[in-house]
Amino acid sequence: MDRTITLRPIADADQEFLYRVYASTRTDELAQTDWDEATKAAFLRSQFEAQHRHYLEHYASARFELIQLDGESIGRLYVARWAHEIRIVDIALLPAYRGQGIGTALLKPILSEGQERGVPVTIHVERFNPALRWYERLGFRVAEDKGVYLFLEWSPVAVQRVAHAG
Repeated sequence: MDRTITLRPIADADQEFLYRVYASTRTDELAQTDWDEATKAAFLRSQFEAQHRHYLEHYASARFELIQLDGESIGRLYVARWAHEIRIVDIALLPAYRGQGIGTALLKPILSEGQERGVPVTIHVERFNPALRWYERLGFRVAEDKGVYLFLEWSPVAVQRVAHAG
């Protein structure tokens, strides 16, 4: 990729953009409802605000960053780093930027960090999220079934076993 991917901390002025990113992740799900556009918008706004508050409260030490491509905001990446684990709290790109290797370019350094530190990298993913196959290709495995969500884990130990088996 010849384009430059950068991260910058989110700011209060980014809330509308962050809302757009969030709403773009729920499009397929809401297409299955018979709600009018106003109802969908109200639902999305309340869910976005609840999720944002939850993240700030439960992952206070996380890095909340905008993903930028050549200086243009295209998504969000929230990562919590603890002594025993690296948690990808959230990663989302606007639809026009999905499937181009941007997410992989962002996650590979995080996985390398997990490998170097000897800690797992984890994420919660909705069971029917199309990105689930992408996480599996990156080496994530289901660590726990939490109903609607799957708790995925990328383990540096498993990576080492695979590398030594080959």
